[in-house]
Amino acid sequence: MARDAEPGTIDGTTEVTHRIEVAAPAKAVYRIVAEVGLWPLYFPPTVRAERTGGDGTEERIRIWALANGDLRTWESRRRLDPVTFRIEFEQIQPREPVAAMGGTWRITERGDGGCTVELDHFYRAVDGDPVAHERITRAVDTNSRSELEHLKRAAERGDAEQELLFDFADTETITGSIEEAYAFIYEASRWPERLPHVARIELREEETGLQFMEMDTRSPDGSLHTTASGRVCEPLRRITYKQTTLPPVLQAHNGEWRFEEGPEGIVRITSHHQVLLDPAGIEALPHPPATLADARQAVRHALGSNSRATMARAREFAQDR
Repeated sequence: MARDAEPGTIDGTTEVTHRIEVAAPAKAVYRIVAEVGLWPLYFPPTVRAERTGGDGTEERIRIWALANGDLRTWESRRRLDPVTFRIEFEQIQPREPVAAMGGTWRITERGDGGCTVELDHFYRAVDGDPVAHERITRAVDTNSRSELEHLKRAAERGDAEQELLFDFADTETITGSIEEAYAFIYEASRWPERLPHVARIELREEETGLQFMEMDTRSPDGSLHTTASGRVCEPLRRITYKQTTLPPVLQAHNGEWRFEEGPEGIVRITSHHQVLLDPAGIEALPHPPATLADARQAVRHALGSNSRATMARAREFAQDR
């Protein structure tokens, strides 16, 4: 990453710029930044993101993201200019300890076919609290560096990503109530006593529906893997999650549990996974798969097996009640 601008503070508002050089066209980089639905795939802090209104020029977006280990949500306004590759943003109703937050993405083409990406922020803490200001500064710096590094990786992968990115889903049909089916997946803190493949879990939910959890799971071969995830829970509808601590073979893993009521007491649970493989991590394995197709199959088997086992237990739980 290129040298960042030093933060400057005027009248309690801090301004800072982070920048990076990317060996990819400005148009490709702009597409990733503009399509907010892609952010959970490419930006590690973002658990979920979606457009809530507007068009391709003026829009409102809702973001659920990790900041200093806490899962937070906010809504922002954005102004997009696809000609100059510039996107301005500002939080609509900042939440404590943030009093104001906004900035600009600026993507500048270079003569060699690459581009320079600059991410500007301005922010202010509630009541000018210096402790809160330090927390905000740390979160902005950590998240900006992470986002720019992963934006660079994503844009520079280009067409190679087609072999690395895939998704899949499994569905279980339950005879019982959607309330019980949802409760089983929502109450992840009880999974170690309910699911054989879960050895340990630590869960925080400081705001209802926003969960952060660290979990040890057993793979089909008996090995233990530690993952951390942020989860956004919509009662009786869906639970969206993003793994923030990943096994070495993955660059990204996002998922969703979806709940649908059918006729006569039938409930369908669908577990959907979106996965981005890490070629370097795969090659570093003691016995790496021979091809990327083999790696996809192995990942699909490992993740799908755990999801199907979880849904089977959810079925028993709902039907027993």
